[in-house]
Amino acid sequence: MPPVKKKPTVRKSPVRKKKSKAFSTQWKVAIAGLILILCSPFYYGYVVKGFVASWRWVKDWGQDPNYRVYESFNIKIPKKYSIHGIDVSYYQGKINWQKVKSMKDDDVSIRFAFIKATEGLLLVDPYFQRNWREAPKAGIICGAYHFFRPKRDGKSQAKFFLQVVNVEKGDLPPVVDIETLDGVSPLKMRAELADFLNYVEVKTKVRPIIYTGLKFYEDYLQDNFDEYPLWIAHY
Repeated sequence: MPPVKKKPTVRKSPVRKKKSKAFSTQWKVAIAGLILILCSPFYYGYVVKGFVASWRWVKDWGQDPNYRVYESFNIKIPKKYSIHGIDVSYYQGKINWQKVKSMKDDDVSIRFAFIKATEGLLLVDPYFQRNWREAPKAGIICGAYHFFRPKRDGKSQAKFFLQVVNVEKGDLPPVVDIETLDGVSPLKMRAELADFLNYVEVKTKVRPIIYTGLKFYEDYLQDNFDEYPLWIAHY
């Protein structure tokens, strides 16, 4: 069945209101297996470099015969998967989201984006509001992420994140990016992370995703937070 054409989304200005459940069952099933694969820059007038995501994690993916190189994206992407997306922050600069949406190589195109919003207690990504506004206009489904600082109070970080991000129905789940201890004990890090996750889930009615690297997960998170979707970076 051919895809149904929809009118591009126009994201509303941030308004503090009670949030409804912001994720469909179809995406919930898919997101549980989300992984990250490092990709090289795409040049279409603006820089759109970052990460192409797929729904499978394979060790030694570079040697796996189930992957192929797509010339337009210049990256190995797993075969037989239909949902792909990118992960962006200020590092990618000013992104032309219409060009991102139009990129296509055989069956691979960009369907979604995770966008950095905040870090710690004070830092707002300088390109977040632009990306959060313009990506949906191009028809790309979005989710926001927070870079977590274990030295800072977890609940306060969650409040800061939700002051910046207005999660709406149809958005991807919020993501917390945890990659460092910042000098605190693993026990302290897990306690603050739990406070962040609990607060965001209560306020949005959506269970957040935990993003981390494989070694950090094995060293500090394994056997903890098993009820949360896990996104492992595999570069």
